[in-house]
Amino acid sequence: MNIQQLDYIIAVDRLRHFARAAEACGVSQPTLSMMIQKLEEELGVELFDRKKSPVETTPIGKKLISQAKVIGFNIKQFREIADSARDVVEGELHMAIIPTLAPYIIPKFFGEVRRRLPDLKVSISEIRTSEIIDKLKSAELELAIVSTPINEPGILELPLFYERFIAYISPTEKKMYEQEKILSSELDPHGMWLLQEGHCFRSQMINICHKNASAMQIYEAGSIETLIRIVDINGGYTLIPELHISALTAEQKKNIRFFSGDEPRREISFVFREDFVKERLINELVDAVKIMIPKFMLDKRLSKFRVKL
Repeated sequence: MNIQQLDYIIAVDRLRHFARAAEACGVSQPTLSMMIQKLEEELGVELFDRKKSPVETTPIGKKLISQAKVIGFNIKQFREIADSARDVVEGELHMAIIPTLAPYIIPKFFGEVRRRLPDLKVSISEIRTSEIIDKLKSAELELAIVSTPINEPGILELPLFYERFIAYISPTEKKMYEQEKILSSELDPHGMWLLQEGHCFRSQMINICHKNASAMQIYEAGSIETLIRIVDINGGYTLIPELHISALTAEQKKNIRFFSGDEPRREISFVFREDFVKERLINELVDAVKIMIPKFMLDKRLSKFRVKL
């Protein structure tokens, strides 16, 4: 058994095709097939059902490949510990971000990372929190930006900033619209528009209203921008994250209302596996976020301390 064989089976599992996997790995198909067959003979199990088209991973194959991904991650970490001694940040970084943050973070984030770390190739996926957690555990991702706490064993959370929730209200909702500030306890669940099931932002919105979703008369949309357009056309109200204010038109900004008293907000953090070793990288990424986010939103610890892993 060798590292190359593990790379091959991960590629076949991902692409579900031996020829495409061979091309992705930079070898001929006969070479890849032979190496995988030797591994199967050594293990005494079949990793793939070759009779199926596309190729399917067997149940035992799924378990072994899941472990192969973790082994591959740890090997990469092994090399990166040596790189850190030479103060080198290069190679690849696979990370993710939740959809309700991506439009405000990613465009500037890419530019900052390229400027700071020109030798680092970054790939970022926009996926929901539950999938991010699964991919972190299986070592398919190294790092993510999500709303916390998530309280998952083996995953560390590094708070970055705190983002307030803002009410976006149609002028047709006269009682709410005429208030300068609103109380979360006074939010009427009728006419409220929510994101689709599965968004963590949706759950936070429901918690702010102190209502069970099943008891609310709600409509659902796929994105915050869609929610705003629905309110503009149909009336009612929704909640938006503070960073979205800059994307509103001057006319739309007339429809926002801040909360009075204890303002509801969400904590935004980097999350990563507890065996993550790239200390300089994480600090460079934190510094990139600090430039992009208003100072009053940042976690106060970021301005005083560097991250120690």
